[in-house]
Amino acid sequence: MTKDLLPIEAIVKKLNLPEKYVERLGRYGAKLTLDLLDDPAFPVRGKFILVTATTPTLSGEGKTVTSIGLVQGLEKIGKKAIITSREPSLGPVFGMKGGAAGGGRSQVEPAEKINLHFHGDFHAITSAHNLLAALIDSHLFHGNDLDLDPDAITWPRTLDMNDRALRHIIVQAGGKRDGANRHTGFLITAASEIMAIMTLASSREDLRTRLGRIVIGATRSGKPVLAEDLKATGPMMALLNEAILPNLVQTTEGTPALVHCGPFANIAHGTSSVLSQQMGLRLADYVVNETGFASDLGFEKYMDIVMPSSGIKPSAAVLVTTVQSVRNQGAGDLEAGFENLKKHIAIVRGFNLPAIVAINRFPNDTDEELKFLEKYCEAQGAAFALSEAFTKGGPGAAALAEKVVSVIAANPNVSPTSTYTSNASPLEKITAVAQKVYGAANVELSSQAEEKLARFTKWGYGALPVCIAKTQYSLTDDPKLMGAPTGWTLHISDVVLSAGAGFLVVISGSMMLMPGLPKSSRAMDINVDAAGEITGMS
Repeated sequence: MTKDLLPIEAIVKKLNLPEKYVERLGRYGAKLTLDLLDDPAFPVRGKFILVTATTPTLSGEGKTVTSIGLVQGLEKIGKKAIITSREPSLGPVFGMKGGAAGGGRSQVEPAEKINLHFHGDFHAITSAHNLLAALIDSHLFHGNDLDLDPDAITWPRTLDMNDRALRHIIVQAGGKRDGANRHTGFLITAASEIMAIMTLASSREDLRTRLGRIVIGATRSGKPVLAEDLKATGPMMALLNEAILPNLVQTTEGTPALVHCGPFANIAHGTSSVLSQQMGLRLADYVVNETGFASDLGFEKYMDIVMPSSGIKPSAAVLVTTVQSVRNQGAGDLEAGFENLKKHIAIVRGFNLPAIVAINRFPNDTDEELKFLEKYCEAQGAAFALSEAFTKGGPGAAALAEKVVSVIAANPNVSPTSTYTSNASPLEKITAVAQKVYGAANVELSSQAEEKLARFTKWGYGALPVCIAKTQYSLTDDPKLMGAPTGWTLHISDVVLSAGAGFLVVISGSMMLMPGLPKSSRAMDINVDAAGEITGMS
């Protein structure tokens, strides 16, 4: 696609960006400096649109494609728009889902570079994370002055690749010093706390503060040990110095796009960086921001974690659904799956936001099925529009764009809310999300989860919001339970402290922080032709 792309200078000009805020990285990319956020010539002016979805199937429902199509559609109808999107992880790119830069006529470009090494942000985050891990083991090796308990160290290592063989490892095997033969493991970079920190940081100083307060473990007397105790903050800042700058690229149709950071939404909070969103709100009239997976995951976490932290308040939410998603939730019956769609509409409305249902058309959908979906949305009093962004790009999403603009205009005084108040206890917060968002009746904590909640509260972290890690394939904690079940119990198996990011990761069921490659991975389809063009990635 690169031969059809605009030079990055054209995208810069489209946004009226002064040269002093642009650091070019090749013909089609640039980083934007943070000074832009302090320029009074660029006040906050944009309307913020969150894009979420109904419960997905294994292959996804085209939420990224719809988000990109929507921003292109907004530009087609004469609006100044920009998308703020996550950077893809190499895990899914080479794993089951494939590339995460959109598809068809609605991609962020150059898609192959964005899907692979891009501007080195994931490398920087991986390096900063592993530097901290190396400093921990070095501290143990050189005498352990902090009296770290080797068995209480919670900071793992990270790698941006699916590799199940690295989930559990032993470091310093055969050694004699403190910490030798210590059990640890790897998680995927998208699940790293440093990824979460980068995504939520509002400035370099905020990044420094968050990095310093990372809790890496405890002393033998049971006191928390922070990254700043190891003097790790400065060198991590150096590694992240360029990565903190949002990346400016474009869509297939030359619409501006900011692509930055990439936490998963089932095990983290699943959105692009706050810095890219803050820039978008100063550069365009409409900012489209995708949240990961369905409304019970990335969307809820945006409203309960990102919005209170950043102060960014959405004006509306687009709920992407498909015939295949609804039918899957109905165990093969389209009408039976409507309960899942109804629940997701209710979740969005529960945060006091207007919902616009985007019906993403797939090649095998019949007109009859699509009309059936539309009639149900109409019966629910929900705005809706058909999206054909994959095959038609912006023109295929123009109707959706028109609907979004009209809904925002009709609801000028939206005051979005969160699920719980900041002074609620951790258990009250978990219960509120489980009951109000997921539809659970009760919450049950394992003894390990109870013990850790008590410990973290004693350490002074009881006021943090909760980031519930659960399956994306069901509203419940059971990936095989379809629809919108009620009367069930959310089981909490573990709680992990992310003090730097500023939340408690509450793990429901068995969540995988380091995925494995499937037997037939997407990696088998990826190659490079004789001209140096990468093939098989989308």
